[in-house]
Amino acid sequence: MILKKGMKSAGSKKKQGPVRRESPDFIEPRVAEILGALSEDPSREGLLDTPKRFAKSMQFLTSGYETSVENVVGTALFQAESSEMVIVKDIELYSLCEHHMLPFFGKAHIAYIPDKKIIGLSKIPRIVDVFARRLQVQERLTAQVADALMEVLNPLGVAVVIEAAHFCMMMRGVEKQNSKTITSAMRGDFFTDATTRKEFLTLLRG
Repeated sequence: MILKKGMKSAGSKKKQGPVRRESPDFIEPRVAEILGALSEDPSREGLLDTPKRFAKSMQFLTSGYETSVENVVGTALFQAESSEMVIVKDIELYSLCEHHMLPFFGKAHIAYIPDKKIIGLSKIPRIVDVFARRLQVQERLTAQVADALMEVLNPLGVAVVIEAAHFCMMMRGVEKQNSKTITSAMRGDFFTDATTRKEFLTLLRG
């Protein structure tokens, strides 16, 4: 069969739609089964509504799958002549480790250098939440936030530093209560210009 330009064969891959969000009705009985497998009684008073509560809480904690950066940013992009560094520090974040589905939590520090365009400041923490409210690893989360800001703003540079504590290291495994993981992603001028990078890191310490 000869295809005209722009046509696709029947076997062509279709673009995937939004990730399916299962209803609590799907999740609840499975949570009850897990409780039973843990030698618990899911019918006792304290656990009677636990499957429902768990389903609702997981839907919230993974709501980032149904959120896009474009929808979060909306119209909050503005023309500006400024090309000075913008830093938003100490953005609280909570996420779930994809390996054990245990929480990790901490702070993100984000900077960008505008190129004729700035973003509403409240949108930066919202972008963090888009990616934090998914099953994650900290390294990927850091890179995703940096790449999203580069795509939305097309700035001269973006820097993202995340410091977090992981319950998979604190409650189980090595059980190190005071350990922290620090990850960084540098894009544009922050990657290529050591002076710019140093200025950012100095301001963070300050």
